[in-house]
Amino acid sequence: MADLSIDFCGIKSPNPFWLASAPPANTGEQVMRAFDAGWGGAVWKTLGDPIVNVTSRFAAVDLGTYKMMGLNNIELITDRPLDVNLREIAEVKKRYPKHAVIASLMTETKEDWRVLIKRCEDVGVDGLELNFGCPHGMCERGMGSSVGQEPKLLQEITSWTKEFARTPVLVKLTPNTGDITEPGFAAVAGGADGISLINTIKSIIGVDLDRMVPFPRVAGASSNGGYCGPAVKPIALHMVAALAREPGIARVPISGIGGISTWREAAEFIALGCTSVQVCTAVMHYGYRIVEDLIQGLSSYLDEHGMKSVNELRGRAVPSYQEWGDLDLAYKLVAKIDKDKCIGCQLCVTACNDGAHQCIFTGPDDRERPPHAHTHGKAIAPVPLPIGKHAGSRVPWVDEPECVGCNLCQLVCPVSGCITMEESRTGPPETWNDRVAQGRARVPGGIHD
Repeated sequence: MADLSIDFCGIKSPNPFWLASAPPANTGEQVMRAFDAGWGGAVWKTLGDPIVNVTSRFAAVDLGTYKMMGLNNIELITDRPLDVNLREIAEVKKRYPKHAVIASLMTETKEDWRVLIKRCEDVGVDGLELNFGCPHGMCERGMGSSVGQEPKLLQEITSWTKEFARTPVLVKLTPNTGDITEPGFAAVAGGADGISLINTIKSIIGVDLDRMVPFPRVAGASSNGGYCGPAVKPIALHMVAALAREPGIARVPISGIGGISTWREAAEFIALGCTSVQVCTAVMHYGYRIVEDLIQGLSSYLDEHGMKSVNELRGRAVPSYQEWGDLDLAYKLVAKIDKDKCIGCQLCVTACNDGAHQCIFTGPDDRERPPHAHTHGKAIAPVPLPIGKHAGSRVPWVDEPECVGCNLCQLVCPVSGCITMEESRTGPPETWNDRVAQGRARVPGGIHD
């Protein structure tokens, strides 16, 4: 098996799979059970002045039969005494010296940071994660995402912690910002040894239409919370990649968070620049046991691709993440329908005609139709209809000259392999930026038209 061990800015871990700072890392008993299951590290649920939580705290969005596609929470930092948490951290490190234990911290004044850091390091934590991402409850008190949204303040507080810390300092970023690179640069400028992201997204997940109260309901009211789970993975991947391709930020390791529940998703984060990945919602849904699949799946993938270490996967996809203006305009795809696999549901027909480019048809009557706008009014020769055993059936056909290769038909098709996208090319590689440089494209106001 490939070597899964990592070194995250000096923090050693037997594998890249860590528990995120959240309910699954709330107590020493939980973290020890997680380590027994195979998790490589844990970021302890955020420490600070203990608070009083409300109930209920969670609400979810389901998608069909898929439960908890998105999870919203209004839970705050630890409600357990600091002394109890520190005693349990010390016990965990004593029993599991080779596993990573990071303390997530949130407090206010410079002196508060100094005291909290010293107490945590005195019990043996391997590193510190500064929680500048919590989007509810704590931000109203001047902490959490209220810091993460202010790069100057983020940089200043990070620099405070670096004055006091003997162990590596990670800065956890909020996604509730316009440009994730701004707090990323601020964290590095403040001396952060690493970055973790994303924290949860500020949200209201739904409304109880009988009581007229948003979810989750607390008596007769509610509040905005933090959104996480599988639904946020695309947002997290984008923000991770945005940092990983910035040389000034990518020089520090990144811990990726957001919607990870399978080894493939973990591999995607690592391929986009992450050294470790943190998991929360999937553990809350399925338990610590999922780490077995994460380890086995990632190990098998690395073996199959000839990689001896997970570190060889890190960042491999970053160079291919480019700006739109650098993409090849001459590269084309055309949809092909396998008539023998088609079940005649005609979802592709509806999707193409109502939501895309009107180039998938059925039956002989579809041959008589007006020219499309993108053919500039030119007549297109009729495409031969299906013949033989498929003649007169519900099997659609593609007007290939009109197909723009958008992929929508393939995405809605319920039959695997029925619709494929075949590659073609209209000429040598050419980008929009090439056209701009050659004076063949307008850039009004400095923005590509």
